[in-house]
Amino acid sequence: MRLYLLSAFLLCYIQTIAQSISTQIGARANGIGYATAALPDSWSLFNNPASSAQLKQASAGCTYDLRSSLTGANRTAAVINIPFSIGVTSVGAYRFGDDLYNEQIVSAGFANKFGLASLGVQVNYIQYAATGFGNKGVATVNLGGIAELTPQLSIGAYIVNVNQPTLSGDEKLPTRLVAGVALKPSEKIFIAAEIDKDLDFDAVWKIGIEYNFHKKFAARTGYNLNPNTGFFGLGFKTRKLVLDYAVQYNVLLRLSHQASVAYQFAK
Repeated sequence: MRLYLLSAFLLCYIQTIAQSISTQIGARANGIGYATAALPDSWSLFNNPASSAQLKQASAGCTYDLRSSLTGANRTAAVINIPFSIGVTSVGAYRFGDDLYNEQIVSAGFANKFGLASLGVQVNYIQYAATGFGNKGVATVNLGGIAELTPQLSIGAYIVNVNQPTLSGDEKLPTRLVAGVALKPSEKIFIAAEIDKDLDFDAVWKIGIEYNFHKKFAARTGYNLNPNTGFFGLGFKTRKLVLDYAVQYNVLLRLSHQASVAYQFAK
């Protein structure tokens, strides 16, 4: 199975339609099925960069996504968010794969809030490396926005690889369009739904729910259509420390686990 998937990665790397592993990450996001178009947290840089504008405290975090049924398909990332008077600056690093095939990304983002709206931009440098095929690096740009229609209702959207950089010949990195809605009917409940559309593939539909059953603890669940994937997660949060864990299941990758830790500095 690993050889088959690695061959597919290499095929995408050298011909036909270019495709990258999703950079949506963070165990909280994982727990609600990655319905993150209007979800502000420490990992917004890798989801919708506009939601970073809602962060009030400087924070630093790291996360690890374990694909136990497929050696070499694990993901890891780290991020730092720093609020300034003019907006929030974020920097991060991401890695997928192993020594045979890997994708490494360095990202920087900036987001600001204007009244009820937030806008964000993210610049990435992506390096692809495959044994026997060498390395290839490209720069990409992501754009995002969020509108808070009411204190309980927000809508968000973002575009991944808006510049569609060329890898080689006619081969371009694909563009993804994501749009979603977040509903917070009470202080304890957060509900999110979104559609994620790669221009070259069918849309993925996502829905997720977070329930804060205690001031420090939260439970999460989510579901994706196409491919059908189930998600579950737990979170623990204090004034400075945020710990999250999530598990997801689908037929191809079976069970995968993700854990995240973030530290929030004093204002």
